[in-house]
Amino acid sequence: MVRFTIFGIPVEVQPFFWITLAILGGALGADSAVAILGLGLFVMAGFISILVHELGHALMARKFGAYSAITLQAFGGYAAYWGVRLSRPQSFAVTAAGPSIQILLGLTAWFALRHLPALNDNADYFLWKLMGISLFWALLNLLPVMPLDGGQMLHAALGPQRIRLTLGVTIVVAVVVGLAMLVWTHSLIFPIFMGMFAWQALQALRSERGR
Repeated sequence: MVRFTIFGIPVEVQPFFWITLAILGGALGADSAVAILGLGLFVMAGFISILVHELGHALMARKFGAYSAITLQAFGGYAAYWGVRLSRPQSFAVTAAGPSIQILLGLTAWFALRHLPALNDNADYFLWKLMGISLFWALLNLLPVMPLDGGQMLHAALGPQRIRLTLGVTIVVAVVVGLAMLVWTHSLIFPIFMGMFAWQALQALRSERGR
């Protein structure tokens, strides 16, 4: 377990965070010094990108007077905040801050690759991975699927009175995106997560209808 503080915000990095990043970075096939170095650069890029994403949430929550803390865990992380009751616009802003600053990070990496003199192959590889992870992770999180950021933003925009609509959108989008990812990547990781989100939303929708 790694713990540190950044900008006054406590951060906890759980072991499975590193393990998950390593697997996604190709740890099972890293059988040479070059591959191991590339794996390390991928893990570092993922760590920085996801930490920046959660910092966006945490710093925006602190702007509204909340206390916040960050936990990085398997397949991502979350920023917890407490001490104040946020309005719907404030909740929307806190949620949007994470993917927004992560997109900015990805575009900064792209700008560096495009316009700054190349340092070496390893630096370029790191920046490519930082850009790719940042943009992919941010755009994935912007899907209107609960409990992703996009789903939380949709819920904040529509309000609790329209929770059934939010859950319905979650189910449709999760199923469509899950099937598209399966066809595109031939990987089961993200389709399984989309299926899990759709199932959770379906159960919540049934619970709402039973009230």
